[in-house]
Amino acid sequence: MAGRADDGPGPVLARATVGAVEAVGGFAGGVYLCSATPKLLKLAVLAGLPAQLFEPWWHMIENRPFPVAEAHRTGQAVLLADAEAAMRRFPQLMAGLPYPFGSLYEPLAADGRKFGVLMVLRPPTPGRPVGPSDRRRLREAAARLTRELARLADLGVPVCWEADPLGLQLPQPCRPPPGPAAAPFEWAADEPAPEALTAGWAAEDRLGLSAAAGALAEGRPGRAYVLPVQDGRARPHAVELHGGDGHRVRAGAFPVPPGAAADRLPQAVVGLDRLGRVSYVNRAARELLGPEPAGQVLWEALPWLGGPAHEDHFRAVFMSGDPVEFVARHPYGVWQAVALHADRAGVTLQLTSAEQPVYAPGSVVRPGGGLGSPADRASALYRPVALAIALTEAVTARQVSAVVTEELLPAFGGRQLAIYLLSEQHLHLAWETGFPAGFLDRFDGVGLDARLPGVETLTTGRPIFFESMQQLAAAYPGIPLDADVGARAFLPLIASGRPVGSCILGFDAPRGFSPEERTVLTALAGLIAQALERAQRYDTEAALARGLQAALLPNRLPVLPHVDTVGRYLPGTQGLDVGGDWYDVIETGDGLLALVIGDVQGHGVAAAATMGQLRSAVRAFALSGNAPEQVVGGTNRLLIDLDPGQFASCCYVLLDPATGAAQAVRAGHPQPLLRAPDGRTEVLDLPGGVVLGVDGEAAYPVAELVLGPGSVLALYTDGLVEQPGEDIDHGVDQLRAVLASAGPGPLTETADRLISEAGRAADRPDDIALLLACRTGR
Repeated sequence: MAGRADDGPGPVLARATVGAVEAVGGFAGGVYLCSATPKLLKLAVLAGLPAQLFEPWWHMIENRPFPVAEAHRTGQAVLLADAEAAMRRFPQLMAGLPYPFGSLYEPLAADGRKFGVLMVLRPPTPGRPVGPSDRRRLREAAARLTRELARLADLGVPVCWEADPLGLQLPQPCRPPPGPAAAPFEWAADEPAPEALTAGWAAEDRLGLSAAAGALAEGRPGRAYVLPVQDGRARPHAVELHGGDGHRVRAGAFPVPPGAAADRLPQAVVGLDRLGRVSYVNRAARELLGPEPAGQVLWEALPWLGGPAHEDHFRAVFMSGDPVEFVARHPYGVWQAVALHADRAGVTLQLTSAEQPVYAPGSVVRPGGGLGSPADRASALYRPVALAIALTEAVTARQVSAVVTEELLPAFGGRQLAIYLLSEQHLHLAWETGFPAGFLDRFDGVGLDARLPGVETLTTGRPIFFESMQQLAAAYPGIPLDADVGARAFLPLIASGRPVGSCILGFDAPRGFSPEERTVLTALAGLIAQALERAQRYDTEAALARGLQAALLPNRLPVLPHVDTVGRYLPGTQGLDVGGDWYDVIETGDGLLALVIGDVQGHGVAAAATMGQLRSAVRAFALSGNAPEQVVGGTNRLLIDLDPGQFASCCYVLLDPATGAAQAVRAGHPQPLLRAPDGRTEVLDLPGGVVLGVDGEAAYPVAELVLGPGSVLALYTDGLVEQPGEDIDHGVDQLRAVLASAGPGPLTETADRLISEAGRAADRPDDIALLLACRTGR
């Protein structure tokens, strides 16, 4: 059933979420969509959970180690049956959500278009993987949603998401009544529900009704739902929905009777729906809590039950369903024992008087600004854990700084970040974001004797906090300021007693720094310092590998009649950025020319060293007059004898420039491309053997081909055609199209054009080698 274009993607997303959650037995679900910011996904819809509790996960960067990001990046489903499976693959997710639950993520992509990810959370199934039927149902739900999003996009409806997520209740399947249902309202499922039914409802309840009606109309006949809602006076109602003829639905709303029995209890009892809204309070709760908070989100109505000390308890009960107990301090100084019990319809909260605990953290005694406060969320224990896990995956100073920007700034509500690294008794700017352009240049290279907070935090080893810019100006008269309003934190970066540099966090408004925040920030600074020190050691090894790589690749290619050759190499940008890709052009005697390209598995000094050995071996076998299959076979046996623990692919072409006749041998390498003088370009279909270094008895068949005058042969490594989440054949076809459109210009321009897009990529996981040969006829 198609959604209306003027509604935007919201109703379509909500309906798809309801259907997917029911299809695989979930208790919550949602959809992440691409945003206007490249590589940033935003949570667009969250059903069955209070959105405020999960604000730290509203934004998801594509390259982060989370299942949503991986599903979007790779185009493959991520299916986590339980917490153990999630911990093995995504420890950073479990650091923030350490509860027993299963989760399924299906990418929303088709025909080269990526829209986002469909997500379902469900009870865990320990020891039992996600079954094929659930996989199929989720895949089908994602395919339907992808088609709907593509249709809306083709109509010009924006399907990028920039707003906060939409929340909605999940309907509960119920048994249809045996006779005609008392359902006075009837309407087409793709139209708005009658205003007489939804008058005064909150937007999330209207959206939930629309999604339930759509899911009901799309499902099998004879189904029925019960949807909990609140009317205009925040009184709980149950809406019964039944499928009608065609795509029509029938519904009736019935008030939920007050709990007279619960009013007799001495304990305070509060009922919450799955969006965290108060749906019921008994008499004792009304006396304890003051003005009735019905209809409000609990943490907004009662801030003393929010804040970092308690939000994990509420996340736990909503996600796991297991009972949770803790103590909280009422603003009047009375301590309360809080018990939480959940099911698919909501959460019951019970409050009883309690003794003051022996130890209570400051965040419990002095509650913060509630769940919406980024500063309060930063004090939660999982923040240092999450940042530590992310830092272990960063190997360059740039990656470390990017992780700090992505993880630390949002956690504390910061807007500016600067990192200075120590070198020869001077601090040099290594990373900045959020500051006015050029403002920090004046501090670049300052000595350790300068009276500046960024220097003194390092020389003293103590963090320095300024709750306003006026405080900063008073402490350091004459210091240039980038703003008149704000706050600053200067953190020493010290690893195992060794000074590494300093870190500056900037905030747009004045703010205090609680003792808990100061402790957390100081601990995080130590983690950052260790990661940066490790990155500096990596830089030393990378420089060695780059030097080795440069020494082993040919300085120049031979200039011969009848043929032009051009080579290009680009290192990767992720991890140790020098790999084992290489190319070579060898004059073998008798006027023949060997064109060689290869790719050693892995990156770093070891891969570069193995590449040098293979290049030397191929050159030696070729200069000895061996046939192409003997050259490749001998190199294979040599690699096995060397036993470096690595394998390599290779393509070897022996060309007669005068006639254009060529013999080609492939060892697990991508197929070459051949462009004819008229521009027609084909992917060759050469037979091949296994990669080098695996089987000493492997055979490598020889293929015959002819390069006519003006023809261009392109040899390349897989880094040029592989993209995460895409089939390599798609990348090869794209490269073929670029070569076909390159025209008859200089071969150097053709080579530059073929690698230009790869060269512009900020994150290139693999290195790239390219070798072009053109028959000139001269």
